[in-house]
Amino acid sequence: MYEYLVGVLTFINPYYLVVETNGIGYQIALGNPYRYSCQLNKKIKLYIHQVIREDAHLLYGFDSLEEKQLFLRLVSVSGIGPKSALAIMASEDHSGLIQAIELGDVTYLTKFPGVGKKTAQQMILDLKGKLGELSSEAPFDLFKETSLQDATALSEAMEALSALGYSDKEIKRVEKQLNEVENQTTDEYLRQALKLMMKK
Repeated sequence: MYEYLVGVLTFINPYYLVVETNGIGYQIALGNPYRYSCQLNKKIKLYIHQVIREDAHLLYGFDSLEEKQLFLRLVSVSGIGPKSALAIMASEDHSGLIQAIELGDVTYLTKFPGVGKKTAQQMILDLKGKLGELSSEAPFDLFKETSLQDATALSEAMEALSALGYSDKEIKRVEKQLNEVENQTTDEYLRQALKLMMKK
């Protein structure tokens, strides 16, 4: 089992990024791959969780050990698979997520794609009182992107929302609002979109 990977970030798309180590490119799924855009062609370190299925060996990546632990707690809940857990963690408001679980806030939890009332209640039942040590983490803000803005940034962000499981209707609603915001990076558009999704 892998604990972490250190290598050069060589590729990013809405579903995963590729980290090359010793001539091998590892495909690693993340909630928001674009948060690493400013690290393209640079060395990065990702904590890794490996899932071995009959038809695939999958790698999931995290910025910190705390993030990885939160992911593992989420996938331990009946009804939440790795893709749903990544979608839940993509908003990066982990303190808000933990608080919602502690307070039994079903309405907040059902705003995540793929999380219905029953799954939200199961999350509260299984995780309440078990996430305290993960709530003090700082929000991800290590990498500020400074490159020139790309006309495809908004469409990449919308594709990333689709990859996380949001419906076309939900995506079109936030896309309309984000069209009014000029010159943002893909990561910035995606962060804003996820905040808007949580306000619906």
